[in-house]
Amino acid sequence: MPVSHQNALREDGKSNLNVGGTSNNNDMSDGMASGTTSAALVYKLCSHIIGLSSDVLTPSYQLALRTLSCISTAAIESDEFEVSEKIKKRLVKEKKEEDAVRFAELHQKLKGSIVLKNRWAVLCFLYNLTGLSNKYQTKNGPHGFCFAKFTMTSPLRNVGFTNTSKSYSNQQSRAVSTGKSLCTRTGSEKMVFTSLPSSYQLTHSGGSVDQGHGNLTDSGNGSVCSNSSSSRVAHMAALFSDREKLEGILVPVTTKKVISSQVQKQGSRTSNELGVPLLPESILLREVLFAFQGIDGKFIKMQPGKDKFHIDSKAGICGQVRRQLLRLTELGWMYNKVDKFCESQSYNKTLGLVGQSFVAALQEELSEYYRLLAVLESQLHNDVSTEGTYVSTRSGSLTLHQLVVWTLDPFVRMKQLAALIDSCHGQKGGALASTLYSYLHHADPSIHGLVRHVLSVVVQPIYKMLSHWIFSGELEDMYHEFFVAVNPSVPNTSLWHEKYSLRKTMVPSFLSLSQAKKVLCTGKAINFLRMVCHDHTSVRPRDEQTVRADASTVESLFNQDQDSDFQRLLEAIYKETSCHVLKSMFAHYKFTDHLLAMRRYLLLGQGDFIRHLMDLLHEELPKSANMLYLHNLSGILESAIRATNAQFDSPDILQRLDVRLLEASVGDSGWDVFSLDYHVDGPIGTVFTPQCMNAYLRLFNALWRSKRMEYILSGMWQAQMTYSRLLRTLPGVLPILHYCHFILSEMVHFVQQVQYYITFEVMECSWAELQQKVVSADDLDQLIAAHEAFLDCIITRALLDEQSKDVMTQLCAIYDLISKFQDIQTEFWQQGLDEIAANKALESQVNAKTEMGKWGVTEAELEVRRQKQLEFKKKTVPTTKAQLCVLASSYQDMVQKFLLMIADHTDPNLRFLSFRLDFNEHYKSRNSRLQTSFTYQHRRRYVK
Repeated sequence: MPVSHQNALREDGKSNLNVGGTSNNNDMSDGMASGTTSAALVYKLCSHIIGLSSDVLTPSYQLALRTLSCISTAAIESDEFEVSEKIKKRLVKEKKEEDAVRFAELHQKLKGSIVLKNRWAVLCFLYNLTGLSNKYQTKNGPHGFCFAKFTMTSPLRNVGFTNTSKSYSNQQSRAVSTGKSLCTRTGSEKMVFTSLPSSYQLTHSGGSVDQGHGNLTDSGNGSVCSNSSSSRVAHMAALFSDREKLEGILVPVTTKKVISSQVQKQGSRTSNELGVPLLPESILLREVLFAFQGIDGKFIKMQPGKDKFHIDSKAGICGQVRRQLLRLTELGWMYNKVDKFCESQSYNKTLGLVGQSFVAALQEELSEYYRLLAVLESQLHNDVSTEGTYVSTRSGSLTLHQLVVWTLDPFVRMKQLAALIDSCHGQKGGALASTLYSYLHHADPSIHGLVRHVLSVVVQPIYKMLSHWIFSGELEDMYHEFFVAVNPSVPNTSLWHEKYSLRKTMVPSFLSLSQAKKVLCTGKAINFLRMVCHDHTSVRPRDEQTVRADASTVESLFNQDQDSDFQRLLEAIYKETSCHVLKSMFAHYKFTDHLLAMRRYLLLGQGDFIRHLMDLLHEELPKSANMLYLHNLSGILESAIRATNAQFDSPDILQRLDVRLLEASVGDSGWDVFSLDYHVDGPIGTVFTPQCMNAYLRLFNALWRSKRMEYILSGMWQAQMTYSRLLRTLPGVLPILHYCHFILSEMVHFVQQVQYYITFEVMECSWAELQQKVVSADDLDQLIAAHEAFLDCIITRALLDEQSKDVMTQLCAIYDLISKFQDIQTEFWQQGLDEIAANKALESQVNAKTEMGKWGVTEAELEVRRQKQLEFKKKTVPTTKAQLCVLASSYQDMVQKFLLMIADHTDPNLRFLSFRLDFNEHYKSRNSRLQTSFTYQHRRRYVK
């Protein structure tokens, strides 16, 4: 069964091969031997293996063509390693170990060759030719192999071909007998020839086949192809040679309907189902390229109001191709979405630098997409040429299936860009960067690389703003995208606390909150030194900034798991700037001295000064609050300073110490409104803020009142020791003196324990912790936080917080009873002294008159004196005793209530205070509730 061939000729840069009606075998042999096509190489291989003349070679050559054009029912291994391993295992299984070693050596040499590209295909071909079993060998013919297993299906799936097909043999016989190729048709229909693309399959355009007779119907463009071995060689050669161009492999294409009755029947059925002739693939490709650009074509258009592409139902497109086209148009839909977003945001003035960078990154990706469209457009333009009768197409001509493969990666990238747009819509600044960063951790390397590239572009403005901020303290954020915010209306006195703040919503997720705080602290420190401390030495030169910035990259900002350059840079600048600020505060502005002054004067730590000041104010403060004058009190303060060890403090500290009178209420005395004050300004005012000074004022008032109670009780004890001897002679006074002494002892014990608790357990312990934190502070924020924690601690433990408000109210009520007790005792002593003075005056009068020889006293005067004594005994003593009983009872109740409050308090130190206040269980024996409150079981129930 001879088949006519001619030499492969290269004309005008195209691969064409003229096919004649008949030719002898010598011409075929010569052409194949001298040609450079894949078919010629197959002919050479057959000639080399058999070593026979060209006349005998023809059946072998045809069998080789059929073999190459078939696909094994088994899956073809595309992995060179797996195929080579199969060969070696087979050789070892057949006990040919030496051949297996030799094969491994030859395969290793073959790997070093750059001539052969698809080595796996060659190995697979050789493996299939090894004769898998004797059952595949034929009894007739010189070849000894049967390729029935390998001819089950053709690469052109719609071409029916079997080795035993009678129709095929008959057709081939008729072709030989008439001297015509199988591609030749009878009748008057015009024939044109076209070479197939390397990966072309007739199913791409929806063709149909009669497998039983081996006939191929037209697939929409009116073409018919027989079971030509040339077409199968073209496909398999391209498959085995990657992108090798097939020169001279032509298949006939008709421009009219098929003649065969069966083909006419099939074509008629397809046409009737669709209603119109099927569209050529070139037109569909053009429509798809229009859709890729978001442009409406003739048959594929964007459906108004539904935001999707729609294929004209009247177009001649079969269902399978229609679904494929809709799948391709999805790329155009996503392109439309990205392009519209970029276009709409390009004119948005409020988008910000980060948002503009995001749009720029999207436009950069679109530029790559435009390049792909240009390549596809050029490919389509070169593939479809209308010059002459023949339509010439390269082996790599563009098809719908190829377009699907080529757009897989752009489809994934465009889909990811569309997802990013949906997630980032309406966001800006650090929030936008955080959203993009959430897509970075993706297992697909291509998506990871895409998001990484987009994120590196988007983070550029943030990195630039961050660099300016930490190096020079300059904030260039016109669109409020940076996570550091500035309030220009805030004065420099409040620069550290109020002028700069952290926008937590703008902190990128790849930066931790501690890093963001360090960035904020670094820039604030530079501005603090420059504007508050007037110290410009911390501003680094520009060259040093450039060197440090170059040491870190933008990607190190969001890739800190693998690159720690940014972290090292931030830590170095943060520590350097913070150390400079602390050094200025401690060395130049004497922060430690001012802190110690607060402890001595406002927290009553300087005992001799406070005691002497109270002695000097004892005559002034009992006056009404409206009768006090600051200049008088300031003079008393100066006298107290000069008379105590306070005079040895720094003049700057003493000049800041002053007297302050609080706002007076009706009935307030000087004790209620008097307070010491300490003036702060400049850099130390950053630590001693107005809120802190208010806290010191509250503490001073509480401590001052407690110290006054101690001062009162001390004076009352001295008065008792003095007056008790004088008043012993008065009738009925001794029980009152004993009662007063008993009440005074209780009050002294109570006040001493409270004073001990506040002075040692609260003040001294908190002060020791503050000193440790001040020494170990790394920046000004930590210093401020340590000072504020110190104030909060002593305010809480001194019962000045909101939680302990009831306890403090109860304590103040006890202090009021102490003052009332002082008034009662003072009044009683005054009455007793008056009675003693009256008795002494009467006795002196009697003695004087007796010396003069007169009667000492008249009966009337004696009666008056007796009435006075009786009044003191019957009225003053019982009244005072009653007052003391009421006061003692109230004091007992208040102390017991106070003990109940602190026994259930959350602070363990206050609970221990209750044990010391009732060390002998005096109050516990009087109140059964105290017995329960002090137990561990009650404490457990209270906590629950």
